[in-house]
Amino acid sequence: MDLKLLWILLTTSLFLVQTQGCWQQERVALLQLHSVFDVSDWIAEKGSNCCHWKNIECHNTSGRVKGLSLPLKYSWNRGDSSWYLDVSLFLPFKELKSLDLYGNGIKDFIDNKVPLSTAFSNLEMLILSNNDFHDRMNVEELHLSGNRLKNSDLTYIKGLSVKSLNIGGNLLQGSIDIGEKLDLSYNSFNNTLLTHLGGLSNLKFLKLDVLINLEELVLDGLHLNNNILQNIHVLNSLKALSLNDCGLTGALPTQGWCDLRKLEVLVLSKNALEACLANLSSLYHLDISSNQFIGNGASIALANLTLLRFVSLSQNLFEVPSFFMSFANHSHLKVLSSDQNKLVKESTIQTWVPKFQIKVFRLSNCTTKELHNEVPKFLYYQYDLRAIDLSYNNFGGKVPLWLLQNNTRLGAFSMKGNSFINRSNSDNICSIFPQLWGLNLSSNILEGNIPPCLGSLKSGNNELYLDLSHNQLSGGIPENLAKSDSLVFLRLSNNHLSGRIIPTIFSSHSLRRLYLDGNNFDGRLPSIDVTIVRLSPIEDMVLSNNNLSGELPRWISNLLDLRELALSNNQLDGPIPMDLCHLNHLNILDLSQNNFSGPIPSCCGAQSIKHLHLNGNRLSGTLGNAFFNCSSLVTLDISENQLTGEIPNWIGTLSALRVLLLRANLFTGEIPIELCKLHSLSIMDLSQNNLSGPIPFCLSNLTLEPSDEKSSAKTDLPFLLLDWDIANYSESGEFEWSIRSGLFTTDVPLLIVNQREEKVDYTTKRASYTYKGNILTYMSGIDLSCNRLTGEIPPEIGNLSEIRSLNLSHNNLSGHIPFMFSRLNKIESLDLSHNNLSGIIPTELTKLYTLEVFNVSYNNLSGSIPSQKAQFATFDESSYMANPFLCGPPLPKDCSEPNSLSTTTPNASNDEEESGLMDMYVFQMTFFVSYVIVLLVIAVILYINLYWR
Repeated sequence: MDLKLLWILLTTSLFLVQTQGCWQQERVALLQLHSVFDVSDWIAEKGSNCCHWKNIECHNTSGRVKGLSLPLKYSWNRGDSSWYLDVSLFLPFKELKSLDLYGNGIKDFIDNKVPLSTAFSNLEMLILSNNDFHDRMNVEELHLSGNRLKNSDLTYIKGLSVKSLNIGGNLLQGSIDIGEKLDLSYNSFNNTLLTHLGGLSNLKFLKLDVLINLEELVLDGLHLNNNILQNIHVLNSLKALSLNDCGLTGALPTQGWCDLRKLEVLVLSKNALEACLANLSSLYHLDISSNQFIGNGASIALANLTLLRFVSLSQNLFEVPSFFMSFANHSHLKVLSSDQNKLVKESTIQTWVPKFQIKVFRLSNCTTKELHNEVPKFLYYQYDLRAIDLSYNNFGGKVPLWLLQNNTRLGAFSMKGNSFINRSNSDNICSIFPQLWGLNLSSNILEGNIPPCLGSLKSGNNELYLDLSHNQLSGGIPENLAKSDSLVFLRLSNNHLSGRIIPTIFSSHSLRRLYLDGNNFDGRLPSIDVTIVRLSPIEDMVLSNNNLSGELPRWISNLLDLRELALSNNQLDGPIPMDLCHLNHLNILDLSQNNFSGPIPSCCGAQSIKHLHLNGNRLSGTLGNAFFNCSSLVTLDISENQLTGEIPNWIGTLSALRVLLLRANLFTGEIPIELCKLHSLSIMDLSQNNLSGPIPFCLSNLTLEPSDEKSSAKTDLPFLLLDWDIANYSESGEFEWSIRSGLFTTDVPLLIVNQREEKVDYTTKRASYTYKGNILTYMSGIDLSCNRLTGEIPPEIGNLSEIRSLNLSHNNLSGHIPFMFSRLNKIESLDLSHNNLSGIIPTELTKLYTLEVFNVSYNNLSGSIPSQKAQFATFDESSYMANPFLCGPPLPKDCSEPNSLSTTTPNASNDEEESGLMDMYVFQMTFFVSYVIVLLVIAVILYINLYWR
């Protein structure tokens, strides 16, 4: 009886543990991973069901953890050394099947007397890509791509019992036995050792008797030559071959290549090929994108491959849509992609009728000579399309609504970047979209109001994406659209929409991305009582470039999922809410070019914000501790305000800072040497302040290296519409031909992408420019102009070899121009004007072959201007004016004239000395005359006045 009671108590406790969603022992173990991995979200939600935590998957029945994805707490790619992982941390997870440790810098495992086979006893998939790892273990699937394996005999790899082996991105040496699949992508193999596919670069031997049964071979990223594949016919069991990005050119060898009759999947993308394809009669997946294929031979070959279901012809030289006639008899064809080919005019009469009914069709960004093109005629015969992209082809006329009428299951419709017009009433357009989940008509010439019925659409996956930006739409946002329960993404940017923003748009239950920038919305942002109304789960809210006014409502600080808030170029005023910076997920805050006043909001210790733009307001006061220890901050722009005081020393704690803009404030004091600790900094503008003292020589410590982090403003988009998502619209998984290959890794956005780029205003070359994208990535500069800096220019500044713009003008700098400036081999603009510099212009500066703007005017420079060669031949008189002792072209003063070079500072001193002697003589004469006059006056007065006498 006691045993039964004990059993009941035990099972009851286990039931109680499991009803919480996961096992208590595993919950504790998960929280202990916080010391190594970035699981801060788990800590914040430790009271909830851990099976619902991010990156965790549990069994439906037992509640035990079966899948883990663990990002590193501190990125090892930023200079931290590799480390050792204690496998005992995973012992509590008895049913763990999948473990993803991608990009963690793991060097090895510490077993602490716990064998790997015990810690990972049930593991089926282990992902160790992009680490520093080497070891051996018994798992069903192992991904080691992007590691740094260097063992000469592959001690830690050979003998692996795996179903799928991915060792891409390594430096392989030694021998290895191959199972069913081989992935050797992105290594550094040379061609000479690949004899009969028996060796790869440093790989000494690869058993051919095993390769005979090989069914899948992936050699992506290897730089091969065509002859290497002459004996590929020995792989007579091969079903899938991927040679993506291998540097192959010309024609592939016909010997053996055309005998792979079992081949079902062939990927030849990103080469420069023409290949024999005609005999590959079993092919159903063909990707020949990014090559140099043209119509003639390829058309005949492809016409014979009637089993094709997936075809990618993108980025070739095909003339479309006429080339599509090659697929007229391909009744199995489901996906046809032909972006970036030659778009030519079709015959007025349709000469062929396709046997296929494709589900996905892509024809975007093609080159054309026609002013207005027509949509391909074969589409009139398609009735089962699920996704279509005809973007950026200069198609004209009315929007082809017949496509929507014919294809009632259409889910994605992208026509952006054309010249479609639609002036008629379009209220009935929604009846054509019963399965709509993505509509992109951006960058056309659409006019009129937004159809209210769009809010009534019910997409098949309950998520609706609408992009009508860059048109000529007017009116406001329809109430039905604002209240839609399925609307997730809404972009109405750059239209002529006006009026007040409807309040219900901010309380939609599904809306995550809202872009209303570039319109004429006015008035105040609506007031919302968050105790009554549930706010939208908005992650991006972009309302810039409108006419909004008034203060920021308090409810914005309650948007807990907010990642981007952009309200720039409006007429908003009042104080900035102090808690905005501390929203847990906020990455981008742009309140620039408004009328905000009061102190800078305190962002002290904020760990999520990366890009902060508060420039162009009326903010005042000192910085205090506003941004102390904001270690994630990449861009800080607080220029053009009324900020006072000194630049605080805590500026050195902003370890990730790459762009610092403090221009046009009232800062005083010296430039803090703590700025020299910002090794990631590449753009610094302290101009138009009241800074004094010397230029810190330690600024030479700045690397100013290019970085895409300062130009990237992307936020996580878990619902990007990708090729792989669209492929899922076809039956079963016919296009996914291998784990982590095929379409699974295709990341080309079809419809909705985050178009926002980080922008930075910076003055150089006598003008102000807005830098963004790749240009911002490579831009670097220092602007200390218009201050009261003194002393000499530190010669160490010449070590800034990556700098492109240096402006030290309008200060009180003295001394010579450092000859070490000749090392600034990427400099494009150098402005030293309006100072007290003396001496000559170093002739070494003529070696600056990238220099476009050079200005040393209004100084005390002397001597001959360097000869007019290279870039110095492009500078005119304005670069040197107001230097009285400079001579030579392009100045009119000839250095051979008398007194031109001899008129030096000592002569000037002699002139001053002579002038001083003349002044002394005049003084003496004046004193003598005055003395005589005074004596005569006194004598006369005494003679007249007896009493005074």
